[in-house]
Formats: sequence, structure tokens, C-alpha cells
Amino acid sequence: MINPADLGIQIPEVLVPATHIDLHKWAVIACDQYTSNPEYWAEVRRQIGDSPSTLDLILPEVYLDDPEVDRKILQINERMQAFLAEKTLVPLAPGLILLDRQTAHVPSRKGLLLAVDLEKYDYKQGAKSLIRPTEETIADRLPPRIKIREGGSLEVPHIMLLLDDPEQTVIEPLFQHVPDLPRLYDFKLMMNGGHLTGYHLTDPALLSQTFQALARLITPEVTTAKYGAKEAPLLFAVGDGNHSLATAKAIWENLKMQTADPSSLHDHPARFCLVEVVNLYDEGLIFHPIHRLLFKVDPDQFFLEMQNHLHCRIITAKEQKGPDNPEAQYFHFYSATAAGTVIIDNPSSVLTVGTLQPFLDAYLRRHPESRIDYIHGDENITTLGRQPGNLGLILPPLNKHDLFKTVIRDGALPRKTFSMGEADEKRFYFEARKIRRD
Repeated sequence: MINPADLGIQIPEVLVPATHIDLHKWAVIACDQYTSNPEYWAEVRRQIGDSPSTLDLILPEVYLDDPEVDRKILQINERMQAFLAEKTLVPLAPGLILLDRQTAHVPSRKGLLLAVDLEKYDYKQGAKSLIRPTEETIADRLPPRIKIREGGSLEVPHIMLLLDDPEQTVIEPLFQHVPDLPRLYDFKLMMNGGHLTGYHLTDPALLSQTFQALARLITPEVTTAKYGAKEAPLLFAVGDGNHSLATAKAIWENLKMQTADPSSLHDHPARFCLVEVVNLYDEGLIFHPIHRLLFKVDPDQFFLEMQNHLHCRIITAKEQKGPDNPEAQYFHFYSATAAGTVIIDNPSSVLTVGTLQPFLDAYLRRHPESRIDYIHGDENITTLGRQPGNLGLILPPLNKHDLFKTVIRDGALPRKTFSMGEADEKRFYFEARKIRRD
């Protein structure tokens, strides 16, 4: 019998909205989406009205610079308490939740909701923990999230972890049992989000089957065959919500330091974090690059500095193509006056983003009047890049099947390297879990 704790897993007691709640208005998309599009979030609020919603439990990052941000965070924490007191959220028996998400782009993306042990996760560079980030963690992005979680009684997850399971042995077999599983929810998501169905997984035999399949993925034989000898096993790689998981880790570490007897915390709710796990090889999981949008920038000056630092070629053309040289890297761009392609013949990194990001960081330090945002979706970045004063940089795709091997061998990728799906395919908040002792 496999002990789930050895895999960094806890079987959680999940909270879901009560039967009288309008689920279409309850579920909203991850807070780190549409960060340059306040109109999106205004429309979400308009559609929800006064109905109970996870929008009341999160702080969309579009509002991080709002002068009222501290008041908003206080309201979030108060709303969490109210939802518990009013029984807007009700507990399920301990178990996992099997998820099926339809989007506007794929007919199905399968997932499994569980809690992970933060003792098995480390986001420091060079970490060899069982759970690791795929991208660089930026410490200065944690404080607003820490404020919310520190004062909150609940977590609502948008974190998605990845499994390297090419033979589809963990999640996919569970769907054979869907006719016999209790269906928890089955509804249409708002704002082109698609459809979400959830099934409660409590059967001991199915849970045991799941944990045995997970354990097989990190046996020495499998790890050596995939990644080479002497590599520490990596079971879960953080695909989405890297900074949210890092926030939970930071608070857990602080709690341990503030406690005279850390052993008393071995089962504390803050030690765990609710996540959705998705197989890297799920056909409904499509990787997209995350693009760069610069504000208050002079494109001519920008490209002059880029040519001096990266020794690149700039081709202005209506029809954008990649380079003829297979060793070269490239990205496309749009501004208010031009469009084209930048070709880097002697890149400094394996990935285009790894070559480009250090230049962007240095450019922004030299030009404090400019700022950057990270944008999902080709159409979105093209529209925003064409606005006066903006510059949109469109990065090429990443081969998702190389992800685990790259993280194991080279460590975390540059921040905001890839996106799992389009913006409207991101995880919607739905389930919750208590993170404080009663």
C-alpha cells in the first residue's frame, strides 16, 4: 500500500458551493489573467452582480496598483469568513476530485484535484525536491499574495501541476469509472471559459490505484530511463500558479519559524496547498508562449539598443516568418507604425526567451519610464502592441515534451516562458479549502 504522504500528497477535505449557488457566476478565471485589460474584469463584475462568487475571494492582478488595494484585501478576508459562516461553502468528505474541462479550443482537458505537501516543494534555484517550479520565481511578486493568504481562512486554487506520464497511467484510467462516481458539478463557465465537470473520488481501491501509478513514475528505473542516471525524482512540475504556490510555501515556512514546537504543526492545514494535476501528455493541454508587451517605449531606440546587445537582424515585413538558419532564434513584433521579425543568429540561451529576457531586464533598468507586461494570446498581444507607445513582442512556441528533462537538467526556465493554453483556458476558481485550524 502506497502512503500518499510519501508522494507529497494529502487527501483533502474540499469545500464546494452550496446547491443554491449559481455556479456560472461563482467560478471566475485565475487572478493573473487579463492584467492589462480592466474591461474584462469590469464585465465579470457586471455579470456577477450581487451573487456569491470566487471573485470576492481573490484580488485580480489588474488591481495590484490600486490605491485601495489594502482595503480590497481586507474585504477578501472578511468575505471568506462570511462564506463559511453563511454556509455558502460546504465541506465534502475527504477525497480527490476528477475534473474534465472543455474550452473554446479543446474538447477535453482532464485533471485531478488534490493537496500537496509544501515540505516536498522548493522554489529555490537548483532545488531537487519532489515538487519544483518550471519557471523562475520572482520574490517581489509575493507580498500582495502573502497579505491575502496570511489574513485569509480559505484558499481557492488556480495552481496547476504537471505530470510526465506519456503512457497515461494516472489520471486517464480513472475516467473509465466516471459512470459510477458522484458528479459534483457540471456547468458552463462564464466569459468564453467553456464547461467544467467534477466527480468525487473517494473509493479506496481507486485512490490506491492512483497512488501506485504516481509512485511508479518516480521509481529509479523510470527516472533513469527518462532523464539519466543519478537524477533526483521530479513528480510534479508547477505549470500555472507558480507564485501562488511559492506564497503558500513562504507562509508555511514563517509559521514554522514562529512556533516553539514545529512538530505540533505536522498536520496543520497551512502545510498543504490545493492544486489541480494535469498530465503533460493530455491532448487537451497545449503550450503557448507568453509574449512581452512594453509600454512607453520608442521602438526605434529599443531596436537600436537591441542590435547593439544581441547582434540581431531586424526584418520589417507584413508577412512574418522564422529564420532560414535552424540554429537561429527569432520573435515577431508589432508597434503602432511597423511589424516584423527579429532574428538572433548567435543566441546565448537554449530558448528564445532566455536570450531575450536579460536584455529586456537591462533595458527597463536603463529606461525607468517604460514598463512590461506578460500577455497570453497572439491576437491580444497584436492588438495591444499596435497601440501608440506600445511594443508587442511575439515569442515562438515551446515543445512541452522537453519540459521535465529541461527542468531536471538545467533548472527553472526564465519567468513567464510558456502558458498552458490560451488566456480563457486558464483554471477557473471553484473549490476551496480551509488553511487555518478551527
